[in-house]
Amino acid sequence: MDILIALLPAIGWGVLPIATSLIGGKPINQLLGTTYGAFIVALGLYAFTRPELTASAFFWCFLSGMAWTCGQFTQYIAFEKMGVSRTMPISTGMQLVGTSLTGIIFFGEWAGLLPKLSGFGAIILIIIGIIFTTRHSANGPQISAAEKAELHKNTVTGLLLLLLGTFGYIGYSAFPKVSNADGWKAFLPQTIGMLVMGTIFGISILIKHKTNPFKQITSYKNIITGFLFGFGALFYLVSTRLNGVATGFTLSQLCVVISTIGGIVVLHEHKTKREMVYIAIGLSLVIIGGILISFIHD
Repeated sequence: MDILIALLPAIGWGVLPIATSLIGGKPINQLLGTTYGAFIVALGLYAFTRPELTASAFFWCFLSGMAWTCGQFTQYIAFEKMGVSRTMPISTGMQLVGTSLTGIIFFGEWAGLLPKLSGFGAIILIIIGIIFTTRHSANGPQISAAEKAELHKNTVTGLLLLLLGTFGYIGYSAFPKVSNADGWKAFLPQTIGMLVMGTIFGISILIKHKTNPFKQITSYKNIITGFLFGFGALFYLVSTRLNGVATGFTLSQLCVVISTIGGIVVLHEHKTKREMVYIAIGLSLVIIGGILISFIHD
């Protein structure tokens, strides 16, 4: 039963990109819906747990939520540019590498020669995995030169966005460590930060493009994605208590498999047989790297 619970975060977080793509809307609609839904889940959890929060813990966790929103916004834009099945392995791999390096540099993790060798070996595996997931096959459908140029442009833009967004995800993971706030205490202030930052992005879109995402129905339909995020986060907290951080974290990363396969099967993102092999190899390397890293952290 404990292992089944540990798989629930992977299901919630893995289905999220598929759900938001099916619901539709612009990235800002998807972002607003996700932050609204996550905040509702956090409020419900807080009503039952009532964890004590210091001002310092609230501040750092609030910043953590704002940082997550920046990362998630870039991911939603990348979905438009590259598709879910290409975006998720790359995004997950970048997050694993970025948060691990941050732990080493700022929090003194991986102390000792053996942990460092194992950790950097895992990082190399993840980077190789990312490279595999970005590969194209020459045997794909014939497209014009203009379409090839557009595909290349979208890929480069998507990769740059994900690289930039990785810093947001790093902040999401790192800021709560400053005040030693555990997940139960962090969840509500994080979602408040998400809500505030999402609102700031929404207002900026309103001012810049003269369209009001707060009045668009897709923003509220995407609350479902926020429930999925909250569902995953809630059971991740439960899982880490039942199974430990290493097992809980490792199994939660299976979300990348669900979202990648879902992008191909459910969203019909076309892949050649060779590209499917590349993706399978890349996913395997990213997951193996994540497993190695999680046990070093433990």
